[in-house]
Amino acid sequence: MSDLIQGLRNLHVLVVLPREQSADDLIQQVNRIGCQVDHSWPLPKTFQEKYDLVFLDVTDQNSEKLNQFINSSSKKQTIVAVVGYENPSMLELIFDIKAHSVLNKPIRASGVMTSMLLGQKIQSERFQFRKDLKALKDKLENVQKVNDAKFILMRHRKINDREAYALIRKQAMAKRTNTADISQAIINAESILSDFGDT
Repeated sequence: MSDLIQGLRNLHVLVVLPREQSADDLIQQVNRIGCQVDHSWPLPKTFQEKYDLVFLDVTDQNSEKLNQFINSSSKKQTIVAVVGYENPSMLELIFDIKAHSVLNKPIRASGVMTSMLLGQKIQSERFQFRKDLKALKDKLENVQKVNDAKFILMRHRKINDREAYALIRKQAMAKRTNTADISQAIINAESILSDFGDT
């Protein structure tokens, strides 16, 4: 936990709220935590990549504009939605923009750090989940490629599953590449031969 709190001090924070008491209180509190903080209002067209976290007033906003702003950056920043009231539409908007945390107005000093820590943790977990999911999808695609290539070799060479895999592996080692690349080459060759009507 102390590492997370220490990490907050290195954040570059953007506060997107109307310049009123809530914005002033929030900026003051974020400064006290030790972050670099900038203010912007109305909602900017682009979300600059230098920012790590944004406090975003979603009161009386629509999800299309908010999502355009959030998605204008390729960097995945932490989004803390600042809300003036709670109702089903507001909750739907918070889910639509995939906010990582929520802070209620009027701003109270005691909730600011909690919302930042919670937001950072959820953003980090989502990032890791997407990374793990991509790795899993890539692995499944490679397994499917190897299976397809084995089937092609088994059909053309009249060999069994184990022998087909051994051939793919041997080629991968000889070419200093992996079995998925060799499998893709076999699949491509099969496709080309099929176009010539040779299979």
